[in-house]
Amino acid sequence: FISLFNLKITLGKNGVPVAENFQLEQSTIADTVQAGQVRVKTLYLSVDPYMRCRMNEDTGSDYLRPWQLSEVADGGGIGVVEESKHENLAKGDFVTSFTWPWQTVAILDGSLLQKLVPQLVSGRLSYFLGAAGITGLTALLGIREKGHVATGANQTMVVSGAAGACGSLAGQIGRLEGCSRVVGIAGTDEKCSILVQEMGFDAAINYKKADVAKQLRELCPGGVDVYFDNVGGDISDTVISQMNQNSHIILCGQISQYNKDVPYPPPLPPDIEKIQKERNITRERFLVLNYMDKQEASVLQLCQWIQEGKLKVR
Repeated sequence: FISLFNLKITLGKNGVPVAENFQLEQSTIADTVQAGQVRVKTLYLSVDPYMRCRMNEDTGSDYLRPWQLSEVADGGGIGVVEESKHENLAKGDFVTSFTWPWQTVAILDGSLLQKLVPQLVSGRLSYFLGAAGITGLTALLGIREKGHVATGANQTMVVSGAAGACGSLAGQIGRLEGCSRVVGIAGTDEKCSILVQEMGFDAAINYKKADVAKQLRELCPGGVDVYFDNVGGDISDTVISQMNQNSHIILCGQISQYNKDVPYPPPLPPDIEKIQKERNITRERFLVLNYMDKQEASVLQLCQWIQEGKLKVR
């Protein structure tokens, strides 16, 4: 027997996900591996904010399909090959996929799997789902493609959701790419202290305790040039109102809005939209999957920074 996670209940458009929406079931899989297939044992699964969108019948996105009732959920995963009938994969190989099923053992099409090189992350395989995977790529390519960061330009970057998997990397990468000042926004004093003491942010604001607008004025006296936006909502409105002429928003996520029935990206309030237009602030949808031609070189860059200790990972 193997365990499967089956999603049994879709959520209302404005619902909050709860444990009852998921059910753990016992099930079996075929014991024969066909030509081109591999049997894999699951080692790691990544649970990510975008998955909230997959709990709606309409995910609001062309590239994400909704999870189906009573079918196994899927997402980013890593496993080891136990049996192979695919010419490029052998027993013992470590492999990954963006559509890995939430089950302990699975038979998958080998051509849909990517082979991993553990040495690139000093054997810490889970990094391929985080700092050296889609999460790190989102931070790096978001900054390179939409941030317009230039060394020596004395730019200030603000990151919301800064203590999250993506935000904590984005702040560090902003610095590595040339920002002279990086300020994070997070939800606890502990997170803020980790950002400053471990991740090298210049400062961090606890939005649950502080007056964010006032703190931003003090910590970003020259205004904000680049905003890595993970959250949307009131926090983002506050940051945008302090952004400079010809500045840039990297629209990575809008997690404060995911339980609401709104389009993506959610429209800005009229007064904030007015500021955006008057100051010529770019705010374009960013999808990392549109830049997969740059994946290989970017993963190598991330791995190099991790090895050199320039990119701290928790």
